[in-house]
Amino acid sequence: MPRRLPPLSALRFFEAAGRHCSFKLAAAELNVTPSAVSHGIVGLEQALGVDLFARGPRGLTLTPEGADYLLYVSEALSLIAAGTQRLPAGPGGRAIAVSCAPTLASRWLLPRLQAFRAQWPGVHLSIDTAQRHVGFPVDGFDFAIRMSRGPIAAASWARLFGERLAPVCSPAYRDTLLDARGRVDWRRATLIHVTLASEDWQAWLEGAGDAAGEAIGLAGGLRFDTIQLAFEAAAAGLGVVLGRRPLVDQDLAAGTLVELPLPALQAQTAYWLVSADAVERRSEALAFRQWVLDEARAFGGAPGG
Repeated sequence: MPRRLPPLSALRFFEAAGRHCSFKLAAAELNVTPSAVSHGIVGLEQALGVDLFARGPRGLTLTPEGADYLLYVSEALSLIAAGTQRLPAGPGGRAIAVSCAPTLASRWLLPRLQAFRAQWPGVHLSIDTAQRHVGFPVDGFDFAIRMSRGPIAAASWARLFGERLAPVCSPAYRDTLLDARGRVDWRRATLIHVTLASEDWQAWLEGAGDAAGEAIGLAGGLRFDTIQLAFEAAAAGLGVVLGRRPLVDQDLAAGTLVELPLPALQAQTAYWLVSADAVERRSEALAFRQWVLDEARAFGGAPGG
């Protein structure tokens, strides 16, 4: 006979309280009273025969048993939420959830979404640009677009396109860097770094070798957590950034950024479309995957792709 499960409401109280280590904050999140949360958890502890929280003068803490149980409960509730999200969103409507790095989302995915929407008007898209590891199916995503040297998990991976790394800056800033012979004087340059990029200045220097000229100091400069912010800082004349072609091509075409007379190197990493296993059973998800692959194939033929 299957074991009787605790009430879902009690598990929701426990998950929220365990995450916040506070009955009050859990109650505010769930729109109930702190007393309701407290009584629900006491009932859960009695049913399980285990203390999940230690209640002391300094506040609420999870017991070792509670911390272990929270991992299972959180994953179970995430799976329920993911399965619910995959249900039809209305008459003929379904949802697709995509995790994508913010710069790629704004510069590549977003401008193209109208074409997909025109073909599949009943599909509801959710785009998440939080830069975190995505777990299938726990996090509820159907797809993730990530930078990688190659497939690194059991999920389905398809290569979209690569990048070429080229030092770029604003036209005015370039004029301050070039000496009388048109060479870059790195002593005058401020490097703009992308802290979360898998390949940045160190990778470019290793590939450029002698063509980079005199030694470049990597310790200083400006640092940003997104490529988009780094591009904007360079366009504002704050320094030199590694332009990632073809994502930076629109800036080069507009003239807000220009390439320095230095080598553009092929990155070792590329953008990949990662698909959850359940995608194979859903026609709208299969259509989205094929659409992304077709768009990437066309885009990859651009200069620097």
